[in-house]
Amino acid sequence: MSTGLIYLVGAIAFGGSYLVRWWLKRTYATWSLVPNQYGVTGAQTAAAILADHGVSNVQIQQVRGALTDHYDPTKDILRLSQSNFGSTSVAAMAVSAHEAGHALQDASEDLRLRLRRFLVPLAALGARFGPMVAVVGLMMNSGFVLRLGVLLFAGMMVFQLATLPVEINASRRALESLERLGLSDPEQRAGVQRVLTAAALTYVAAAATSIAYVLTLLARGRGRFVV
Repeated sequence: MSTGLIYLVGAIAFGGSYLVRWWLKRTYATWSLVPNQYGVTGAQTAAAILADHGVSNVQIQQVRGALTDHYDPTKDILRLSQSNFGSTSVAAMAVSAHEAGHALQDASEDLRLRLRRFLVPLAALGARFGPMVAVVGLMMNSGFVLRLGVLLFAGMMVFQLATLPVEINASRRALESLERLGLSDPEQRAGVQRVLTAAALTYVAAAATSIAYVLTLLARGRGRFVV
């Protein structure tokens, strides 16, 4: 692959990532204004899904911020943002069901979730030091340092690629659970799917951006890897 083509791929990936994040915020904002027909909050949605699957060891807590929702498998805590915890919107239902899907993965010892958890330290190391070490390698014209930086950042890339099937499966579990509980009709299902699709694409964009970043570093360092 030529250097020019690598830069073009990088520009497309970085631009696409920005557009995907913009679309997520817009989609979430749209459906956060649409109340679900059953009047259940995000917290109630997550609790119902967990109870339906016999998961009783997971706490549901409210956390500050918007779209800061996440499941912490190390503490068995499902944290919902202020904008979703007590909201009865379709968006809150979708996000809460998705996070409950992660709790179900944990309860069933899903191998995809366990792999991602195993890769967390590698990702943290790569995200913190990879770009810095690579830049230092370029400035020093050192192939060894550049290779080390690329290798570190590649750990972050591997983590993001491993995240994709985890997120897709959590969304599938969310949709199935909502249907099983009778909390999904055609109109609401469409809204839930749009929110989940937008969220999933952010992970696709993140992985694509990481790949593009690694390719860009390789292009910048072409000819220096033998030093």
